[in-house]
Amino acid sequence: MKCQIRPEHPGDTRDIRQVTEAAFKGAEHSSGTEGAIIDALRASNALTISLVATAEGDIVGHIAFSPVTINGTEIGWFGLGPVSVRPEFQGNGIGGMLIRAGLDQLKAAGASGCVVLGDPAYYRRFGFEQNPAVRYEGVPPEYFMKLSLDGSEVSGSVAFHDGFSAS
Repeated sequence: MKCQIRPEHPGDTRDIRQVTEAAFKGAEHSSGTEGAIIDALRASNALTISLVATAEGDIVGHIAFSPVTINGTEIGWFGLGPVSVRPEFQGNGIGGMLIRAGLDQLKAAGASGCVVLGDPAYYRRFGFEQNPAVRYEGVPPEYFMKLSLDGSEVSGSVAFHDGFSAS
């Protein structure tokens, strides 16, 4: 499948919301609020990186990165997510393309690292690893992973942006 990755444009908001809602509809671990989370991050100017995947001019995927705190302090680490691909396009590597492009942009911008809450079997291929020293309360620890982008190590409790409490 031929698709292109580009930054979100101002007119993409509605399409991103539709892609996100379709991608997470009926997902086992979905809160059903992923679209609202992206809108809240955008409204708070906390979408550090927001990329879309397009195929034949249509948005078929989206990824968001926003700042996280570790032990209550922003130290140049970011959270990956949500990442979404329209159901009919899933399984074609679009999510992986979005993740790689976003991580490349974070690294180029001087970010120290990234965390993600998700399937370990999927995210390990991008270099994410579980580390008991980096915690996100209330989830099974094997599903919370980190990736150092600058070689630094961190420890402590991670908190996502307040936008993640949107509903």
